[in-house]
Amino acid sequence: MAAPSILVVLHDFALGGTERVAVRLAEAWAKRGVQVTIFAGSDAGPLRALAGEAVEIVVADPSIPRGSGSRRRLAQAARAFVGQRRFDGVFIPGNFHWPVAAALAGSGIPVVAQVSAALDKPQRGRLRQWAFEVRMRYLLRGVQAVVALSDVARDQADRILRRPVTTTIALPALSDDAAPPLPVPETQPPIVLSAGRLVPEKGFARLIEAFARLPEGMARLIIVGDGPEADALRQQSVTLGLADRVELVGYVTDIRPWLDMARLFVLASDFEGYPAVLVEALAAGRPVVATDCTPATRLLDAPGAGMVVPLDDSEALARSIATMLAQSAPDPEALAGLVAHHRIGAVAAEYLDLFAGLRA
Repeated sequence: MAAPSILVVLHDFALGGTERVAVRLAEAWAKRGVQVTIFAGSDAGPLRALAGEAVEIVVADPSIPRGSGSRRRLAQAARAFVGQRRFDGVFIPGNFHWPVAAALAGSGIPVVAQVSAALDKPQRGRLRQWAFEVRMRYLLRGVQAVVALSDVARDQADRILRRPVTTTIALPALSDDAAPPLPVPETQPPIVLSAGRLVPEKGFARLIEAFARLPEGMARLIIVGDGPEADALRQQSVTLGLADRVELVGYVTDIRPWLDMARLFVLASDFEGYPAVLVEALAAGRPVVATDCTPATRLLDAPGAGMVVPLDDSEALARSIATMLAQSAPDPEALAGLVAHHRIGAVAAEYLDLFAGLRA
């Protein structure tokens, strides 16, 4: 019997969570004998190398760089590509690529679309939320299956799509050979770590404001990541008298060494889909304080795993950070066990089972 074939459609290989998940899944499927092809609008971006040699990469000709109307052109190019080649299934990674799912409706190939970002955002308001749901129904009207990263997102997707088509499969945030957690360091003052793109919705300004409420000497704050808010956040730290307690280190290729140094991780976002960094923090054996911005905070229900605070409340954020720092450090191995199901091997196998069921 011939090996199954799966097509993955990506705009490019940009350094984003959606792209990283898609490329890692493609590599994992190829290692299991699947014929995997990535059709990309452009080969721009650093993640191409992660795919490995077993994954075929086809770039649109002419290439389609990101810009106005580029997703529509990518969708048209993908439809033309599947007209020339046959596949057993197509994977559409993340909300950003949903227009491709609409273009492939009726192609005769089972299409699996992934939900990567939050579906129900209070910040949208009622009218914008209604418009989002209408658009989602239109773009995903022809897909055979939808994958959500949590049961909450699964139920939201089925409600919006008005059909029971969504399956929960964990975010493949961890490699199969991820290092075991290290003991919590006894650094004084302890390090509180946060990470992400430095944009307003990630809540770093609120986190720095919360940090200013903590007693001097209680902790140091290290923020990993880059983005347009970097200068403003540094200036905020100076204005609040925190220049010697808050450090922005910029983009790093691997967050794990920083997690190993930390006593606590903080996620202060306004909204998230299912953030890989929360999973990575627990896998490193570090407890988490998070705003109520994602269904992934249910992982923090376990004893010692962390605390969830209301959105847009720097005082509550400061109290929770202080509370967690005052507690004895939890067992790192126990925290890592909470997210073992996020390892790439098990997740890749669940996707292959889903594709096999659609072909049956």
